[in-house]
This record gives sequence, structure tokens and C-alpha cells, in this order.
Amino acid sequence: MPTKHIVKSFDQDLKRLDNVIAEMGGLAETQLANAIDALVRRDGDLAERVIDADDRIDTLDREVDNQATTLLALRQPVAGDLRIIIAALRISGVIERIGDYAKNIAKRTVALTQAPPVGPTKTIARMAFLVQDRIKTVLDAYVERDAQKARDVRMGDEEVDALYTSLFRELLTYMMEDPRNITSCTHLLFVAKNIERMGDHATNIAKNVLYLVDGDLPLGRRPKGDASSYTVLTPDEAAS
Repeated sequence: MPTKHIVKSFDQDLKRLDNVIAEMGGLAETQLANAIDALVRRDGDLAERVIDADDRIDTLDREVDNQATTLLALRQPVAGDLRIIIAALRISGVIERIGDYAKNIAKRTVALTQAPPVGPTKTIARMAFLVQDRIKTVLDAYVERDAQKARDVRMGDEEVDALYTSLFRELLTYMMEDPRNITSCTHLLFVAKNIERMGDHATNIAKNVLYLVDGDLPLGRRPKGDASSYTVLTPDEAAS
């Protein structure tokens, strides 16, 4: 149960931190959904709106930083209160980076709309949907202080990694089959990597939720399924 403070305004300040984090997370989810929608529909105008909307997430990130700094200076929090503030600082920074990745996808989409369609955009959309679901779940875990939801997200990133490895091989094949595909497929590789990194950041939020609830960072490495660093594709494989 959260601690009730004699100074009611302290509880209100801590609640305000939670509210800003929740707003940031909702915006990041929307940014990812809109970026992928723009990619699939080749909608340059929507992609531009995603790029412009990133400023709001940056503003909220600065608001968390300012609020947390003020609370640390004026309240001198300890124990659970201190963990709330530290976790909010860490999580807001992670959400800000998720927003940056969504903006990067939108920028790539603007370039892709100027080239002929190529590549497995439906698989990329599926991968993004999985990541968006993980982001939503881990933000729910933060608001609800639900350690089990956070553990599920932290240990459940392998499916996203496996899809990324599959996309990596498929896009290499497109490029080897026709050099005219290289530019578009390179952009799509970056898009897929941005989504994979968002999945990693969801697990980072989960780690900080566990720190917030349990008082300790989780030990041990989480499962990873990204084998793209070791992928080698020969011309014969591409032709088969």
C-alpha cells in the first residue's frame, strides 16, 4: 500500500508524477500506432504529423525532470517515496526514447513514400503491434504497481526478437535479388530495428517497475532472440 503523508501536497505531487508518466506513455503508444499506419498506407502527411507530435513527449519528459528535482530538493524523500521519484525519472527517459523511435519511423516513411513499394510491411506492422501491446502492458504495470505484469513483459521479448531476425533475412533477400530495392529495404531495416529497440525499452520500463515495487533491480539476463548480428545470407540462399 502507498504511504499516506502528513503533508497532503506530497501525495499530490507523487500522484502528479504518475499522471505525467501515464500521459507520456499514452502518447508514445499513439505515436507508434500512427507511424506504422503511415508506413503501411504510405501516408506522408500522417508521417509528418507524427514527427511534429514528438515535441509534446519531450515537453512532458522535461516536466517529469523538473518535478522530480523539486521533490528531491524540498521533500528529501526516503525508502518507497525515493523509489517512486527515481523510477519516474528513469521511465520518463525511456518513454522519451520510444517517442524518438516512432519519430524516426515516420521520417523513414516520408522517404519511402517517394520510392516504389517493396518489402514486408505487414510483418513489420505485426511486430509493431506486439511491441505496442507490451508498452501498454508495462505502463499498466507501472500505474497498478503490478510486479507480475512487469515480469511478464521483461521475460516475453523473444517473439519480437525472432520477428526482427526473420525480417532482417527477408529484407537482405530483397536487396540481393534486385539492387533497385536497396534504398527502400535499408529504410525498412532501420524501421524494424527501431521497433525492436522499442521492445527492449519496454523491458527496461518493466525492470524499473520491479525496482519500484520490490525495492531491487531484477538479477540475471532476460531471454533474447535477436540473431541478426550473426546472420549471413549467401546468394544461393537468396535465390532459393
